[in-house]
Amino acid sequence: MSKPIFELVDELPKDNITTKVLHSLDFIIPGEWENIVGFENTIRKVTGETDQEMIQQIGDRAVWLFNDKSQGYQTALWLYQTVDRTDVALASAALANKVSGKIPLLGFVNRLTPKADKAQALDLGIKLVVELVAFCQINGIPGDSIGDFVASLGEYEGESLMRMAALVCIDGLIPLGPDFILKIQSTLANLSPKELESEPTFNQIKQTIPGQGAGGKLDFINQSFDSVKGWMGNFVNQHDLTPEKVFSHLQSFVEFSDSKLDYVAAFLDMTTNYYEHTGTQTLAKRLIERAVAEI
Repeated sequence: MSKPIFELVDELPKDNITTKVLHSLDFIIPGEWENIVGFENTIRKVTGETDQEMIQQIGDRAVWLFNDKSQGYQTALWLYQTVDRTDVALASAALANKVSGKIPLLGFVNRLTPKADKAQALDLGIKLVVELVAFCQINGIPGDSIGDFVASLGEYEGESLMRMAALVCIDGLIPLGPDFILKIQSTLANLSPKELESEPTFNQIKQTIPGQGAGGKLDFINQSFDSVKGWMGNFVNQHDLTPEKVFSHLQSFVEFSDSKLDYVAAFLDMTTNYYEHTGTQTLAKRLIERAVAEI
């Protein structure tokens, strides 16, 4: 990794487009996500520890664990970062001066290119597999442990649950509509290994996805989605989610005269890195929890 874990956690933004989006989704899981930033602050929040010497020991141990390449922590963080880094840097720079007020989305329409449904469906499928593989890496279990991952979803909380809520809303409901699960299932079922190989994000992370060749990895993506679609459907029904309801909450900071949700989806894709942001928070918490247990 180019930066140490404590520096990455210290550099997490307190207020940007990504945090605004996540806060706007608080209506789904009220009070579940707190934007904890800063490595020492995270140690205090996770452990309740106040003794500075003990905080230092925990931090040192967490850093040591992250740096141990025989563990999966660095791979997990790389996955969270890679799946999110498309046009974020460019967009963030363009919007740097607009964070404090409402963002007039119409001014960005000419540079937004909504993804086709097929590309959007594949994007969600790959993000889901990244979540699964990162979960396995963090917990030191085989990367094809779909059953363990699905069982863990019932225990997701905090930033991990918020990440899944954002996946359902930002990559599912808004771009693909209320029947996004069926659209994704159909897309993945009819996708060829050759088409999968033409997807840029897949090519960057394919070595971490279980399966022999593109065909085997496509099978694994299909199996993963089939195993999680029930959880996603229940989540949507339980919280009575619709594209319009999600969009209405996003309007607290996005100014858009017409709810052309494909353009909203493109805007969010270009301006947010919620996987990397919450993934870094998840990783920091797991490292700290393990460090405390070992000390």
